[in-house]
Amino acid sequence: MHSYAALLGRHTTLSRAELTALLPDLIPGKSFGDFFTFQTARELDQTFLSRLGGTILLMRRLISDSAMTIDDLPAILMTELRETAKKPVFSLRLFGLPPRRSQDLLKLCKQHLKKHGTPSRYVGSEREPPKAIQLHDEGLLNPKQGCELTVLLDKEDLWIGRTIAAQDVKAYTERDIGKPVRDTTVGLLPPKLAQTLINFGEYLAGSSDKRKAESDKQKVESGKLTVFDPFCGTGVIPLESMLRGYDVLASDLSLKAVNGCSKNIEWARKTYKIAKKDVETTVWKQDAQKPFALKNPPTIIVTEGTLGPPLLGRPTQKDTEKYMRQVETVIIGFLRNCKATLPGVPVVMTIPVWYAQKHMLFLTKVWDVMHELGYRPTLPPHISPSSDGRFSILYRRNDQFVGREIVLLQPKK
Repeated sequence: MHSYAALLGRHTTLSRAELTALLPDLIPGKSFGDFFTFQTARELDQTFLSRLGGTILLMRRLISDSAMTIDDLPAILMTELRETAKKPVFSLRLFGLPPRRSQDLLKLCKQHLKKHGTPSRYVGSEREPPKAIQLHDEGLLNPKQGCELTVLLDKEDLWIGRTIAAQDVKAYTERDIGKPVRDTTVGLLPPKLAQTLINFGEYLAGSSDKRKAESDKQKVESGKLTVFDPFCGTGVIPLESMLRGYDVLASDLSLKAVNGCSKNIEWARKTYKIAKKDVETTVWKQDAQKPFALKNPPTIIVTEGTLGPPLLGRPTQKDTEKYMRQVETVIIGFLRNCKATLPGVPVVMTIPVWYAQKHMLFLTKVWDVMHELGYRPTLPPHISPSSDGRFSILYRRNDQFVGREIVLLQPKK
């Protein structure tokens, strides 16, 4: 088994759920603040992290010897820099150490390298380690240029590892802002969250093998899935699915959204060199409450759903109840349609949560309908619901008055 640590994003429960969804054999370890340690038999790298929307950095453990102490860090750094060029770059990511101790360690590392004839350059500052974008730009992820060591300390527990992967901020910016069509009049789905939802869809597809036909099982195992987004908007989920090599089905009630999604798909094909023979895409206008007439059913449904009108201020109880009735009607109609015309297909979707003046307001009727239709809400292993009594995970930025409740629905046998 390999030992890793992940620096999780702001929504730590969501980030952990994504990891456990993609790594079925994951054994949870200890948490050090926003760092989450775990074991898996799989060898992880930058390619794996690039699939994750909720993990910022990934580290591989170097030392598991209980006799090793923090004072051995300079020697460990020297060993890790043995493959680098004449003047390597390095950084230290230290958690749980007092500021003065961190400063001393940095000085000791520099002195140790100099003493052994290795001039170096430190990236970051004594108070703050480098950002993810700096790890890429400065070559800290390239063994021939340098390295970053991560130290996690909590009482008597010491974890020392090397950073092996980091989020590619530039790539996310290109996919989010660089595409030709963005509709700011509706809630914008971040590409990172779209990635996470797709990963949950993969988890449901893989965990439902016993319920699915052998042909579908082979698709899951081969990695060739078909993702259907019936509330596609301008196509964030379809674009992220295309980058995985998945075939895409996308529809929306709005013709404006359908046209925008089609333009963004063509942009993605040209930008990322995605040939039609490798990834098939079909986009059309349709009300998600009307029967889906698909020749071949998708492997999974992954969708944002409808969140109601965007809000610039905290809603009143009266306004929220009106939004709830409108949204719930659409979602219930959609789920009944899925059950009738796409039976057996797992669903990953977001439904709205309103942060009203006094408290949060959740949808209620839709949960009764889920059970009535035979959908079983589920979560990846080792994950507890964000709210008591609701088998879901919450996602919300601090400045938002409408959050997202992420629901994973597995059709019952």
